[in-house]
Amino acid sequence: MRFEIAADTDRGIVKETNQDSLLVKCFSTCKGDMAFAVLCDGMGGLSKGELASATVVRAFDRWSDEQLPELCKSSNPDIDSLILERQWDEVIQQQNEKIKAYGKAHAVNMGTTVVALLVTQKAYYIINVGDSRIYSLSDHIERLTTDQTYVQREIMNGNMTQEQAMKDPRRNVLLQCVGASAEVKPEYRAGAMKNGMSLLLCSDGFRHEVSEQEIYEMLKPAAAVDGQNMHDRLEQLIRLSMQRGERDNITAALIKAQ
Repeated sequence: MRFEIAADTDRGIVKETNQDSLLVKCFSTCKGDMAFAVLCDGMGGLSKGELASATVVRAFDRWSDEQLPELCKSSNPDIDSLILERQWDEVIQQQNEKIKAYGKAHAVNMGTTVVALLVTQKAYYIINVGDSRIYSLSDHIERLTTDQTYVQREIMNGNMTQEQAMKDPRRNVLLQCVGASAEVKPEYRAGAMKNGMSLLLCSDGFRHEVSEQEIYEMLKPAAAVDGQNMHDRLEQLIRLSMQRGERDNITAALIKAQ
């Protein structure tokens, strides 16, 4: 398989700065071509959210340059998922302490969500903290991450419906955040990667004002056929979100295997 990638971001209609940070790249390894992406949404209500999000993205970029090549040298048919999970957790914990220490030293509050995605010839691997999301798109759309938010916890406990959560004023209250949580507990997931499948990373601003069905119709593999077309369609969804009044920063990246 080879990978097509596309990404776009906009500060939105209200905010003066874009506190989202994004990295997406493809590279060749001894186990074949891979794609890697990380998206962080700095806390809009906290000072220096853009610094927190960029700090975590840079840390994962260093991981991909320094540690991933060693992981690829293993005798396993694919990379060792347990080692990957341990390395990613270490990145998260180190950045959580680093950002907290910076905030304490400068008397500022700062934090960020993070979703990271590694796609190999055989599988995808995900780590998630907060409410940025990853979706798979094939013959349907499926959310692969679970929001670490107050409303998601209430939904899972049977105290709130999805419809109620979308309108609840507490919908953006995070239970986990890198740099602002005493203890960070990331979520991990892995699954089989198939030819013709696409994976979407997005900040919460991307999906507040557009439905999952609208996302699917615009970005499904049969519609978003190549890198330029994928980018154009991401841009259309971002414009649609802003036309509908989305006030947050809006960021998304799409990876397609073909």
